[in-house]
Amino acid sequence: MANNWYTYDYKVGDTIRHSGITTDTSRREQEHKLRWPGGRLVVVGGPMSEDAARKWEETKQKTITPQRK
Repeated sequence: MANNWYTYDYKVGDTIRHSGITTDTSRREQEHKLRWPGGRLVVVGGPMSEDAARKWEETKQKTITPQRK
């Protein structure tokens, strides 16, 4: 099993706006910046297997995604 998954929090200031998993932290940060400008992606774990990353993700509170304009 490949250990190329990372768990992360996307923060704006000190507020976590989203928590998730990815294999490409740079791409994912840019995607989140479209919705939450001025934020930053903070890696909180990894590298790990996809299974381990998904188990971590299940423990996180789900983000209520704001409606796009």
